Amino acid sequence: MKKLIFGLGVLLACGMFTAFTLMAGPFEDVVAALKKGDVTALSKQLDKTVEINIGGRSNSYSKAQADIILKDFFEKNQVKSFELIHQGEAGGGSRFGVGKLVTSGGEFRLSFFLQKKGDVLVLNELRFESK
Repeated sequence: MKKLIFGLGVLLACGMFTAFTLMAGPFEDVVAALKKGDVTALSKQLDKTVEINIGGRSNSYSKAQADIILKDFFEKNQVKSFELIHQGEAGGGSRFGVGKLVTSGGEFRLSFFLQKKGDVLVLNELRFESK
């Protein structure tokens, strides 16, 4: 009987974990991609145009250009860790996050902004500031 109850408890816990994982949204996907330095996963969240600021140089890029810029950045700066320090909501359902990105090339204060467009959140701004 104890084994049956234990088995059901494990199945319930696994089911809840799977449900929470499937409920992860774009914000959580961006954080997960940043923790790994996964540009492919990050690119899936990009808006049609993206504002990227690296080291004080800011520009607006198409999704394809932003993908290239981010690949170059993460190739030169291999991610060691990313810690989300602050997150919040802006008007209209948009969200933002601020974190500490530790890479092989140094530490960065990383802020990102996801704007609500229709029913989805899209990543339209990334700022990498050297510490």
